[in-house]
Amino acid sequence: MKFTMATLLFVSLVLCSSFIQHSFAAYPAAPVSPPSPAPPSFCDSKCGERCGKAGMKDRCLKYCGICCQECKCVPSGTYGNKSECPCYRDKKNSKGNPKCP
Repeated sequence: MKFTMATLLFVSLVLCSSFIQHSFAAYPAAPVSPPSPAPPSFCDSKCGERCGKAGMKDRCLKYCGICCQECKCVPSGTYGNKSECPCYRDKKNSKGNPKCP
């Protein structure tokens, strides 16, 4: 009796698992294309303006360029105004500090 119940349970699990795999395979996920980055000339000019008065200009340009490519915007001026570009404002590094200058 125990062997029959174990066999029946095993067969039902196999059938259920094969049904679940087929039901998930019927609806493939639509491919998601990554957002296109901002053109380098746009970022170069905007970051050059923003980092013009920075003490560590090379570092500022590097991080501003990274943020510009991801966010497609750079706040106006040389400091602050991050509310103009929420993506730029909200970027954080691994320590939770602002990533973008």
